[in-house]
Amino acid sequence: MSQLTPLKTMAQRNDSWYFDSKLLVPAMALLSIGLIMVASSSFSYAEHRFDDQFYFVKRHFAYLLLSMGAIAVGFYTSPTVWSKYSLAWILLSILLLIAVLVPGVGLNLNGSRRWLGVGGFTLQVSEFVKVATVIFLAAQLEKYRDTLSDSWPQFLKLMAVVMVLSILLILEPDFGSVGVLGCTFMVMLFLGGSHIRQFLSVLVLAALSFWVMATAAPYRMARLTAYLDPWSDKFDSGYQLTQSLIAFGRGELFGVGLGQSVQKMLYLPDAHTDFVFAIYAEEFGFVGVIFLLFLYSFFVVRIMHLGKKAISRQNWYAAYVLIGFGLILSGQAFINLGVNAGLLPTKGLTLPFISYGGSSLLVCCAMLGMMLRLSHELERTKTVSGRSGYER
Repeated sequence: MSQLTPLKTMAQRNDSWYFDSKLLVPAMALLSIGLIMVASSSFSYAEHRFDDQFYFVKRHFAYLLLSMGAIAVGFYTSPTVWSKYSLAWILLSILLLIAVLVPGVGLNLNGSRRWLGVGGFTLQVSEFVKVATVIFLAAQLEKYRDTLSDSWPQFLKLMAVVMVLSILLILEPDFGSVGVLGCTFMVMLFLGGSHIRQFLSVLVLAALSFWVMATAAPYRMARLTAYLDPWSDKFDSGYQLTQSLIAFGRGELFGVGLGQSVQKMLYLPDAHTDFVFAIYAEEFGFVGVIFLLFLYSFFVVRIMHLGKKAISRQNWYAAYVLIGFGLILSGQAFINLGVNAGLLPTKGLTLPFISYGGSSLLVCCAMLGMMLRLSHELERTKTVSGRSGYER
């Protein structure tokens, strides 16, 4: 009996679910802040546009309930399933991106064609493309890890997939998603064992593509340079950024108080979506901004720590997925915060877990569920030398 008891205890421990509190707690805190800020920043616009102050709050709360389901699906689905169907998901992503561009199928909002209408709600395809791309790249890099540096055909195959996705995203246009995906691809490629010549070729191609996109249309260059001196054209190209900077200035050290923002009173466009951080800074001040940055930093550092743990156990698929998701979330947060603060050109990217937007919220929570599952797998499995922790 003395020998059976420890074995039984170990079996029960392996069968129990491990929930990583260092991932879950900061994510739940960000989701809570998001609900509060969507409510605070959208009241005026919702009443003006829909004659219902709680229009966006009710929809955001509905998205939150769906997102809890997305966390559960991501957590209880085996990582083997993600890897097995990674090719199907990337093909589905390409088909959806093509469907968005078809007149009468894709929705044209604010000059961009990024959405599909689904049951009264809008689906932003580019958000789901990010997850599919990371899962696909992780599966491919694990498969070709030992041969990628010496095989140009394998490298070019991955390049072709990312280029097709980038071109379709540019046609929408959605340059923010292109930037996030491009940076994520380059880092994952480097970690996946690509040769320095392959890596440098990606950098050169990315630089040339950026230059061509920036100079192809005058309005695009004007938008890229407007953030350098928004006050020179504060009623046109610099209007949104100047209003955002006014919100930061009004926030000072401790903010004007929750619900007391002036800039959300139809002064700052997209106050509940792309520029929700500016309203947060106005209402909670510098101290609140530092707290929010701490939450994001803690969350991303934990993800990267798990990625490092997966690498030490040579669980390459888990490592690539974790690092890929960490790059997407941190990159998108960095761009959104930089845009709000006037450090980067204006891009239509939401703030993960906080901004209003059902697609972004669902995808962020799905990634959270997947990362929680990978953390569970790393917690319960022993180190397997020289091979992945998952059977195919």
